[in-house]
Amino acid sequence: MAIQFYSEETDFSLTKPTETSDWITEVIRAHDHKLSEISYVFCSDDYLLEINKEHLKHDYYTDIITFDNSEEEGIIESDIFISIDRVRENAQTQSTSFEHELNRVMIHGVLHLLGFGDKTEEQQKVMREKEDACLSLLKN
Repeated sequence: MAIQFYSEETDFSLTKPTETSDWITEVIRAHDHKLSEISYVFCSDDYLLEINKEHLKHDYYTDIITFDNSEEEGIIESDIFISIDRVRENAQTQSTSFEHELNRVMIHGVLHLLGFGDKTEEQQKVMREKEDACLSLLKN
């Protein structure tokens, strides 16, 4: 399978891995890219903090870190690390369900791989619109 799901320092597992994989693959195809492989690693805050410190030299918690392993334009190959602790907290803060927030974070990483940024206010606005559009494609 081109999309795989793993857990590190958390007992979390997706409830609908096949549907989620199909959705992510559909989003990638809709943006004229090809999927090689994505490994999602669901982990704890502390696990992701160590990755953030080691690889990005950032000493703070985050919900997602996306590593683009692609060697060819238009091909998606990545390791995406997601803090389940951070997603839970963000869901409460945003008054949304955990599942909705997790899906938003998962597709956020893919959108980065597809070339969308979020450094400026305008980029953040576009990113949120793309996230919402992608989330609307997800079959519940």
